[in-house]
Amino acid sequence: MEKSNSKILTLSFAVAGIVLGLAVHFVILSFAGAFGVVARLSDSDLVRHGLPVAIGLGLFLALQFNSKVLIWAEEVVNEIKKVVWPTRKDMVAMTVSVCIMVLISSVIVTSFDFVSGYVLNYLIK
Repeated sequence: MEKSNSKILTLSFAVAGIVLGLAVHFVILSFAGAFGVVARLSDSDLVRHGLPVAIGLGLFLALQFNSKVLIWAEEVVNEIKKVVWPTRKDMVAMTVSVCIMVLISSVIVTSFDFVSGYVLNYLIK
């Protein structure tokens, strides 16, 4: 594995562990408001803070030290390096065209909404 790819993969795995830990933390908080059993368990700092950290660290370690995951991630990084990214000029042109199409679509949908509302009000009265 290349040295630069190793750093990218380690950082990616660490971010995945942090995100999972935060998700578990918020799930515990949400379930504590809905379920009494979870509320009693979440009174413990070990469950409220330790469990998300342990799960996040577990995911990081499982990803970092699994050879199949490392091979797959290395291939992903190598494929992403092959992507030809558009130039700034092309990106601005595509963004402007998307904004124009969104505006045109919103005008059409708004027109249909007003017309259908008018027709329904006329039929109801």
